[in-house]
Amino acid sequence: MSDDPFVTHRSLLFTVAYEMLGSVADAEDVVQESWLRWDGVDRSGVRDPRAYLVRIVTRQALNRLRALSRRRETYVGEWLPEPLLTSPDVAEDVELAENVSIAMLTVLETLSPTERAVFVLREVFDAPYEEIAQAIEKKPAAVRQIARRAREHVAARRPRVAVDRDEQEVVVEKFLAAFTTGDVQGLMDVLAPDVVILSDGGGVAPAARHPIIGADRIAKLVTVAHARAGGPVSAVAATLNGAPGARILVGDDLAGAVSLTIEGGRITRIFGIWNPEKLGRLEVEAALSR
Repeated sequence: MSDDPFVTHRSLLFTVAYEMLGSVADAEDVVQESWLRWDGVDRSGVRDPRAYLVRIVTRQALNRLRALSRRRETYVGEWLPEPLLTSPDVAEDVELAENVSIAMLTVLETLSPTERAVFVLREVFDAPYEEIAQAIEKKPAAVRQIARRAREHVAARRPRVAVDRDEQEVVVEKFLAAFTTGDVQGLMDVLAPDVVILSDGGGVAPAARHPIIGADRIAKLVTVAHARAGGPVSAVAATLNGAPGARILVGDDLAGAVSLTIEGGRITRIFGIWNPEKLGRLEVEAALSR
């Protein structure tokens, strides 16, 4: 079994599906569906098992993404990707970390399903245009046009962060301390004046349904959250999707997760995931790979 290409490439296949879907449960379902298809394939005619498997996963993920896109139109408030606890290895691969970050996955949500598939396969996994064409059943010339359009769209929206790990650690430590104590001035010191927070409660947990802009407004929001929490609030550092973040606890209970974008020594964007259905993968590190 260990020699089975599916087992060898499983973390890659999960990463492809997760990049396309932003949901762990849906990505795992796609991987399982792909295994069932792979199990029925006559492998004697498969010259490149890795490319073949990626093609299966891409087609399954595209089908699911088209269905999910319709469901997400009726989602209550902001829809944010499901966060993953990731290992230091992911954070050290700067390109992978940038591409699986909550910030990037949120940008990818603005692409059409086909554009997203092409962008993920080309820009994240460096797949040849011919392979992508087979995966999405289009001609290579069309794939090149879709890739260019998707690349331009993402470039106009993606965060451009020069990674300085030492700087990030200092900022995160200050944020965690200020958040835990409800220190308004401490928060103001680490938040950029035009910082933006996007929150996902899914209509299940309390969360702002629209982006909130401004350090003063966000600092006040934290103090209100403390007052309404019904217990001591704390923020515990965690690497989420290869980026700095934290698990938010009320007492000993997990209440949410935040992913942080840091630029120039200040936090410029906060992604807050409060929907309990999206908090199930924050105890065990996820296996992501390219």
